[in-house]
Amino acid sequence: MIKVLMVCMANVCRSPIACVVAQSLAQRQQPPRPWPLRLWRPSGPLFQSAGVMAGLAGERTDARAQQVLEKRGYARSKAHSRRIKPSDFSHFDLILAMDKSVLNELQRQCPAEHLGKLQLFLDLVPELAGQDVPDPYYGNLQGFEQVLELCERGAKALLNRLPRRAPDAQA
Repeated sequence: MIKVLMVCMANVCRSPIACVVAQSLAQRQQPPRPWPLRLWRPSGPLFQSAGVMAGLAGERTDARAQQVLEKRGYARSKAHSRRIKPSDFSHFDLILAMDKSVLNELQRQCPAEHLGKLQLFLDLVPELAGQDVPDPYYGNLQGFEQVLELCERGAKALLNRLPRRAPDAQA
């Protein structure tokens, strides 16, 4: 199973949105669950989120982020904010930063052997490479809608680059 960590500043807006979108789109690509369900193990990618400066660990995803997710037909984020921890760099296969300042902080914290796992989220979309997913926290609902649109584009590009099935699930 491929493990992807989405990272923003506080882990209450951008990274939870990106995580929900990627997980939802990945689930749509999965084959139907076999019966009996209790024996079924997902083989698709695992998505989680974190923040480089998540101040209030355990804080829920911003209500405006939840609102735009629901409006677009996604499930509400069940994530609670958490700060990135040293073990994340070895645990995750890919760590995606929502903006350049987050990427710089991740590069500062990351052990040298895991630096190759770090990438700017929108670099996955060729026409958006080098751009940030803007932080909507101090803005209005329209900013959250823009973030959702960018996250959809980034998540689709990410899923197109990942194998359809995890290597351990292939025959």
